[in-house]
Amino acid sequence: MSEAQSVSGVSRIERDLTAFQQNILVILSEEARYGLAIKRELEQYYGSEVNHGRLYPNLDDLVEMGLVEKSELDKRTNQYALTQAGHDAVIDQLSWVFSRFATTKSRADEIRALVDEAQQE
Repeated sequence: MSEAQSVSGVSRIERDLTAFQQNILVILSEEARYGLAIKRELEQYYGSEVNHGRLYPNLDDLVEMGLVEKSELDKRTNQYALTQAGHDAVIDQLSWVFSRFATTKSRADEIRALVDEAQQE
């Protein structure tokens, strides 16, 4: 079985991602962004500063894994976008979490309510 093949619905690549890397993928699932925009979103989520020495090596790792695509906006600014593999990684992770959490109708209803709320924003 290859590394990219799934075991229990989640591939080895997704299992090896840190929570920080997963959060980057989720941010990029909304739209492509440049590094500082990703940094601001992460800082808002964590409520504390995210330094460049943490962000950019993780972005580079995600690019190397094929989950994120890096392109040049100008000579000083790179843009990062989710690839199809990155999209699939987010979906696989959500599917795995939902399958573990939505064990009752009331829990499944909680997830539906979250999805409905997100769609209204």
